[in-house]
Amino acid sequence: MEPNHTAPSPPPPTPTAEGEEVCEIDVPDVAVDGASLLICLCGLVGNGAVLWLLGCRIRRNPITVYVLNLAVADFTFLLLMLTSSLLYILDSLSCHTFHFFSYLTPFFLPLLFTHNMGMYLLTAISIERCVSVLCPLWYRCHRPQHLSAVVCALLWALSISVIAIVAVPCLTHQQDQCRLSLISMYALNFLIFAPPMVISNVILFIKVQCGSQRRQPRRLYIVIFLTVLFFLLLMVPLSIWNFVQHINISMGHSQVVFLLACINSSINPFIYFLVGSCRRRCSLVSLQVAFRRVFEE
Repeated sequence: MEPNHTAPSPPPPTPTAEGEEVCEIDVPDVAVDGASLLICLCGLVGNGAVLWLLGCRIRRNPITVYVLNLAVADFTFLLLMLTSSLLYILDSLSCHTFHFFSYLTPFFLPLLFTHNMGMYLLTAISIERCVSVLCPLWYRCHRPQHLSAVVCALLWALSISVIAIVAVPCLTHQQDQCRLSLISMYALNFLIFAPPMVISNVILFIKVQCGSQRRQPRRLYIVIFLTVLFFLLLMVPLSIWNFVQHINISMGHSQVVFLLACINSSINPFIYFLVGSCRRRCSLVSLQVAFRRVFEE
């Protein structure tokens, strides 16, 4: 997801024995981008349902504020990736090199922005749930009423500030400063935000496992744990790939890591539904019931 990343252009037409030019298409790359396109469409529908249900149909609480913001970040990421995949497919299938991505240098900055925002929100959710388990009395009696909204606003501001610091040198082609700002950003992500997210979920997991055996683990804890787990498995490879690109280590094509990122941003609504599912048919009614079971328990 690097700001100055340009997708590889399709190979130029090669002449045949009869002198005719035949386009060479990178079929695996086109197939991966086609899969990304379909996954993005499913994810947009799923996150759209999350925004509608949590925004209009389900009673607002501290956790749904975070989840709503996470759905906004995922929806935006998928919308950008949908456009990216579509343009790359058109570029790959074209016999002429249109260089779609040469006009989309700033396009990757919003992707980076929404990626960071998703990580920051998952860290905030994990810490809040951990505090609610370790200090339940304080959480019930002394937690500020609008804490979730304030935290989300601060995280959006932080994410905008971080991407602005990256954008200035990268868009003005100051390569050394661009590389330094990206390294600083990843240091912030992996040294400041990732450890609390992981530690909080480990504590939650241990606390739930060591709790009363007569009581089933709460659905919300399962949702948070699965969401963070899939983020670490599916989204971190994109950050690693982007990081090594800026220290001049080539790791090949980016399509696979972007495909994993699309899966990550699409999978959360399905996690909410499956964890809260009451084994009815998949409909708007059952979807609303499943979400209420997760977020209103």
